[in-house]
Amino acid sequence: MRIAYIGQKGIPMIQGGVEAHVENLAISMAKLGHEVFVYTRSYYTDKNLKEYRGVKLISTPSLKTKNLDTITHTLFSTIHALFQKYDVIHYHSVGASLLSFIPRIFTRAKIVGTFHCQDRFHQKWGAFAKLMLHLGEWTVCKFPHVTISVSKYIQKYCLKKYNTKTIFIPNGFEISKNFNTEILEKFNIKPKKYFLCVTRLIKHKGVHYLIDAYKKLNNPEFQLVIVGDTFYNDKYKKQLMDLAKNNKNIIFTGTQMGDDLNSLFTNSYAYVLPSENEGLSISLLEAMAHGIPTVVSDIEANEDFIEKDLVYAFENKNIEKLQETIKKLINNYEKAISRAEKASKYIKENFSWETISKQTQDVYKEKNECLQYLHKKIFTRKTSVKIN
Repeated sequence: MRIAYIGQKGIPMIQGGVEAHVENLAISMAKLGHEVFVYTRSYYTDKNLKEYRGVKLISTPSLKTKNLDTITHTLFSTIHALFQKYDVIHYHSVGASLLSFIPRIFTRAKIVGTFHCQDRFHQKWGAFAKLMLHLGEWTVCKFPHVTISVSKYIQKYCLKKYNTKTIFIPNGFEISKNFNTEILEKFNIKPKKYFLCVTRLIKHKGVHYLIDAYKKLNNPEFQLVIVGDTFYNDKYKKQLMDLAKNNKNIIFTGTQMGDDLNSLFTNSYAYVLPSENEGLSISLLEAMAHGIPTVVSDIEANEDFIEKDLVYAFENKNIEKLQETIKKLINNYEKAISRAEKASKYIKENFSWETISKQTQDVYKEKNECLQYLHKKIFTRKTSVKIN
């Protein structure tokens, strides 16, 4: 099959959960023998790079502003895709799905949409952008032939809110077998003596809660290492830097990839994900797969891991509870390691890209007439649905 991916900034991944998802999925699809195309943005992926690990790259323009970047890139990519005779056009994110009706009307390709997260709740967006992203939720549930949700929470949400049955296929993880200690030496990081957070520096990721909780912990034995960078929000990054001012044990490494990122995971004492809102965090999956004790906010996206007793959870946005949870982990570290080993086994059995790519391939191959999302139902009136 000829498969195109639209909505991501590009690959190879620099930062971003959608980009990591598309990179791993596209590479896996290429390994399965498909001809795979990923649309990229020139500021993210070098436009002279035409292929990456068996995946063909197509650079299309965008207006690089916070509100227009995704939609303009999606528009130019979609127009290009109309003339390429793809078998599958797969849109990633609710914002990109706003335009998925175009190839639905003008091509014979199967249109697939992935609902990664509820972007409208992210604090970086203004009122109009949130309105469009809210509309994007409806479109990702209604315009594609089939919709994929990356978490059970999103699957339930789509059924209850939009009366749409989606297919649950989670994010995956990939652990590099190589790592080095140079990154630790570069930032003067002490192995197994630091809490790790890998995320974009945007407000809904909750890094400010983590810094405040770490400072309240007042335990100089441990460092706090924050990996990632900002995206259209230098103001928030400055806020974080101000919070960490004069504390040499709070270390910002910027974006890290490959062996350096793997080394930071491998050598960490514990991982903390303080997000206010997520779909299904790939960095969380990576941390759990590494067998690292993990602390997460009690948001619905993390509910399954919490119920299975695979992670430590704290009340979302509650700095005191986060500080208490970290302290509990330190005081019961042998138990935390045992829980982390259980989590690692669970993640490796259920979230490998080999499994996920084969599940996605089955979605691509399913005949359109057998799908639940028929074109004639796009504008049908919503009915109530009971969630068990």
